[in-house]
This record gives sequence, C-alpha cells and structure tokens, in this order.
Amino acid sequence: MAQPFKIFIVEDDEWYGEVLEYLLKLNPEFQVERFASGKECLNNLHQKPSVITLDYSLEDMNGSEVLAKIRAHDSSIPVIMISGQDDVSTALNLLREGAYDYIVKDDEAKDRLWNAVKNVREKAELKTELEDLRQEIVTRYDFANLIGTSTPIIKVKQLMEKAVQTNITVSITGETGSGKEVVAKGLHYNSNRRKKSFIAVNVAAIPSELIESELFGYEKGSFTGADSARLGKFEEADGGTLFLDEIGEMPANMQSKLLRVLQEKEITRIGSSKTRKVDVRLVVATHKNLSHEVEAGNFREDLYYRLLGLPIELPPLRSRGNDILMLARHFVDAFGKENGLDKIEITESAREKLLKYSFPGNVRELKALMELGSVMCNGNKIQDTDITFTSTRGISGLLIEEQSLKEYTIGIINHYLEKYNNNVLLVAQKLDIGKSTIYRMLKEE
Repeated sequence: MAQPFKIFIVEDDEWYGEVLEYLLKLNPEFQVERFASGKECLNNLHQKPSVITLDYSLEDMNGSEVLAKIRAHDSSIPVIMISGQDDVSTALNLLREGAYDYIVKDDEAKDRLWNAVKNVREKAELKTELEDLRQEIVTRYDFANLIGTSTPIIKVKQLMEKAVQTNITVSITGETGSGKEVVAKGLHYNSNRRKKSFIAVNVAAIPSELIESELFGYEKGSFTGADSARLGKFEEADGGTLFLDEIGEMPANMQSKLLRVLQEKEITRIGSSKTRKVDVRLVVATHKNLSHEVEAGNFREDLYYRLLGLPIELPPLRSRGNDILMLARHFVDAFGKENGLDKIEITESAREKLLKYSFPGNVRELKALMELGSVMCNGNKIQDTDITFTSTRGISGLLIEEQSLKEYTIGIINHYLEKYNNNVLLVAQKLDIGKSTIYRMLKEE
C-alpha cells in the first residue's frame, strides 16, 4: 500500500499558515499538518513527512537552524523555505545548505508553492516506481527463480551463491542459448551492486574498430562524427556490473587495453589524456574454450588468468532431464500471461517429444518452441504435432528475433506452407483463415 503524501507547514503567522493549509488541502490526497514553531516540527519528524514548508523567520529559531536539524535527522526530506524577504544571497545560501526551493511571500507565492509541492510529489512517485521496478527485477533474478532442480543446475546456483559474496570476476561458459546473460543478471541483482547499473555488451556484435570507443568512450572532436563526448560502457557501469558476452571474440589489440583497465581500474577516453577511475564488477561469457584459444595464440594468457576468476559452466539443456519440462511450463505460462491467453496445457505426448530431443539451441530454442506452440495449438492444448524441430529457420528460429506481428504471422504461414507442401487450402484450414489472407500476406512479404 502506498504511503500517504504528508505535508508539514511550519509557520508562526497564524493567518498565513491557515492560507497555506487551505491551499494544500485542495488536493484531498494531501495530508497536511501545521506547526507554529520550529521545535514542534522537529519533535514530529518521526511522522516522516513527505515535504516541509518552512518559514524562514520563526520566533523560536531561524530557518537555517531548523533546516540544518531537519537534514541531520533525514536529509531526504525536501524542505521548501518561505520568506518575507526577497534576498538573493539568503536564498542562495539556503539552497546551498540543502533547501529544495526558496519562495518569497508575494502575490505569486501560492502558485509557486503549489507547483513546488507538485514537483516533489511527482519525483517521489517516480522514485517509488523505480524502487518497485528494481525490486521486481531483483525478485525475477532471485536464485530461487533460476528454474530447474537437476544436479548440474543446482551446482550452478551454488557457485552463484559464492560469487555474490565478493566482487570476484566471474567467467561463464556454455553453449549458445544456455542462459549466460540470465546468470550474469542473477549475479548482479543478488549482489550489493544491485542498485547500480547492469550493462551488457556483446563483443561479437561490435565492429573491431568501434570496440574501444564503445567500452571506454570518447571526447568531443576526437574523430570525425564525434559531435559530443560520450561515456563508454565501463563508465556507464561504474558502481555496478559490466557483462562482456562473447569475450573470446575480442580483437588482439583490444585485449591488451582491457588488461590494463582491469589492472589499473581506470579508463582513458579516446581523444583524452585524462584517466578516470572506475569501480566495476566484471562478468564475462563465451561459448569458446578460452584455454584452447590461448594455446592457439588467439587469446592473451595474462588476460585469460585475469578474467578466469570464479568459473561457472552452464550445462546444455539436453543434460538437465526434467528441467526441460519445468522450463517448458514456465515459458508457456509466461507467454500466455503476456498475451492474455487462457491456460494452455502441454500434453503427455508433447512432453515425451521434448524429453527425447537434443536441443542444439538450448534454453533459447525451447522458449521459441513453446511460444510458437502456444500460438499454433488448438483447444488450448499443445500436442506433439504442434512441436516441430528444425535445424534451419522453422519453428525453432522463428521467435528468437524480435519481429512485428505481421512478420510473425508471415513466418507462421511460411512454416505451414512448407510443412504441407504449399497446399494453401489445407494451410488455410489449419490456421482457420481464408486463402485470400494467405495470398495477401505473402504478397506483402
């Protein structure tokens, strides 16, 4: 339940205090309480006000003194100073001392106060929303939500528990699609860095000539097109976690620069001679065997040992037994909830088919299969015939990439045309759509 928005008015002029109280109570969601002295206000700070309007010239103590005591008690409480003096130096001093705003008692005071309180509330609501979202993410990546009870995945969870106790670098290995980024996020959101940023970088997806600027940033004018300075990923992740996926694809010239950053804990932007300290927890991942890459001369040995840290090897899905069915159920439920579908069952024949498959695409492939199965099934039951394994585009690859609904529909039509030898009438019956719809969609492809 949301906390009430509570306003303290501290004003020893009874008439003016009543005016402010009347104004702020125009919003029925505001809880307003008025005090005639600084001492009364300070004695009630345990009520945790959302904002305080404070008269600068109180009889028992001046505004600066009350402001200092409020901030000593809780510096997060916004304090709006209200004064009969239009004194710029006084206003500046109070703002430097931590006042949220300074309002002069003139004809515009009521409007300014109303807007100031409104802004405080909006910021408080945004902060609450941010905290709620952060907690939702933390809950989502709780180790208990790492789905599976097989021996290999339990070992992974145990290693993750050890990893979050320190800032040790973690190296994650495993086949493509086995969930390396999920584990990296789990490490971040269960660590003491959870309130800072998690920044993910796919090294393989960045052209080699751009990796340095992407990681370390650049200054304005450092090269053609650098119209403004830009932070690199290390600075964006300062205080948090930087996840370097496919680290085995890093070019040789960048490996030495990365090693220096890890040793010195500082970066230098392109076009600058100034070093900047960074505090980053590093998590790396690769589907390659880095020790073999070192032996082949493709990866620096000193960087390899610097990155090794605590190694976590993710098991392929085919070795996780009944975890396959647990994950399948999870993906079907999540897809149904996201798309407002009725409860979808996975039949025994479909479950048996899943358990017999080797899943070269691992968890990612299973997710795509179950989402498409949820769309294609009849009667809210996924049958074994709704699950078709292909090594090319087909079902297993259809949902991996983000697509529009139109592209997604065309993909389904193409799959069924291939499955039923371009029999448009049969496909129209299977999909419960008209032949003209199929021809139109394919024409627009």
